[in-house]
Amino acid sequence: MSGITRRQFTASLATTIFAPSIIKGGIRAGSKAQRLPLAFSTLGCPAWPWKKILDQASQNGYAALELRGLLDDIDITKSPQFTGGKLRESLKDLAALDLKVSDLGASARLGEPDKVKLAEQMDEAKRYIELAHQMKSAYVRVFGGKLGKGQSIEDATKRIIAGFEQLHEFAKGSGVVLLMESHDEFTTGEILLKILKGVNLPTAALLWDAHHTCVAGKEKPADTFKLIGSYARHTHLKDSRAPLAGEKDRRYVLTGTGEVPVKETVRVLKTSGYRGYYCFEWEKRWHPEIDEPEVSIPHFAKIMGDYLA
Repeated sequence: MSGITRRQFTASLATTIFAPSIIKGGIRAGSKAQRLPLAFSTLGCPAWPWKKILDQASQNGYAALELRGLLDDIDITKSPQFTGGKLRESLKDLAALDLKVSDLGASARLGEPDKVKLAEQMDEAKRYIELAHQMKSAYVRVFGGKLGKGQSIEDATKRIIAGFEQLHEFAKGSGVVLLMESHDEFTTGEILLKILKGVNLPTAALLWDAHHTCVAGKEKPADTFKLIGSYARHTHLKDSRAPLAGEKDRRYVLTGTGEVPVKETVRVLKTSGYRGYYCFEWEKRWHPEIDEPEVSIPHFAKIMGDYLA
């Protein structure tokens, strides 16, 4: 995509990276109240239609949405809501409530060792870049992915770097930056830093899922941020607790009621000059047993108001 000049792209990138920490705009269109830089992922409300998502975001003081599925469509590039004339209508819906799209959450795995599957991952990433460009959203999330059978972390790292390089040729000039999420095998500052330094492109940065670096990577927020904070453009925040008797896995719980240092993560981000969104990723689509979004989404906004005060 090369519809704009490199100078325009650079200016656009600088604007999105250093977004204002307090976003002006009302809870309803026309209000003069100030919003905190809060977002939530639509992964957390898989049963909500588009208009309810917008209404709940606006009512609860959110400034942005991360688009990660809508109703039955996990791939939003295939959702009727974001194609053709309906896309233009959706953009008007967002503008009417002064809501932004923080990022688009693709499922693309850049470390995929199988050539046929990798081609599918790259095609998905490109579709998301195109849609993000149309929606004037600065970021598209991608994954490194789980290691394939017999695949080493070194091999996956090389493939991820190569994937970013290939997608850079497609994304440059679009104003869209690809964010690798701390996820799967890539949940420590050390391995993420190796990838991000290896890529070293303006179209590549980090989505810091602080839950994963804490729980899976076993790192303290300040230690992780010291290594990779300069690459962080977006966040995923959520809380969980260890499994109780009879449970196999950790359980996601309301923010501030579990064992993950969300408050400390926010403190580290705030005091370090982070200027992106604090995004609530409530994994309701994958874990239907956890609290309903009607409870968890307002709760996160209230707790974050205290944490960011």
